[in-house]
Amino acid sequence: MTDDAYLFLADTVPGSGWQGTPVSLTGELECLQTPAVRAWLDAHHTDAASPALRIAPPEQTGMIPDGVERLPVPLSEEELELVRRAGGTDPVTVVEQELLSYRDSEEGRDALLHKALAAGVPAHRIVELSGVDPTALPTAPRA
Repeated sequence: MTDDAYLFLADTVPGSGWQGTPVSLTGELECLQTPAVRAWLDAHHTDAASPALRIAPPEQTGMIPDGVERLPVPLSEEELELVRRAGGTDPVTVVEQELLSYRDSEEGRDALLHKALAAGVPAHRIVELSGVDPTALPTAPRA
């Protein structure tokens, strides 16, 4: 087993920024059958098929906004890889990977910053991932 991933409900995430990976994209995860997860889902009047149910792998749990109720769930290595691959199809996740890669290059900086803002990546996350000075961020996303 790996470090814990976290389940949370996207409809409780304030704003339109990062919202995790929909569980529906990951396939069947063993943790969804545990009594703890079933009780948590029941308490939130939802189920594992809900489009609002999201998962964050251990390296992304810091991106879950403060105040959002979350449930730690252990994943096998295979399940963790499924979650990571599923998250890679999310447009925000793809842009975040580009921002991480940007740290090594200045080429295309402005276009990438505009792209990240347009995709809904919060400004603080862009600064964290890319290492740019916050004052270098464009003030409004371009189409």
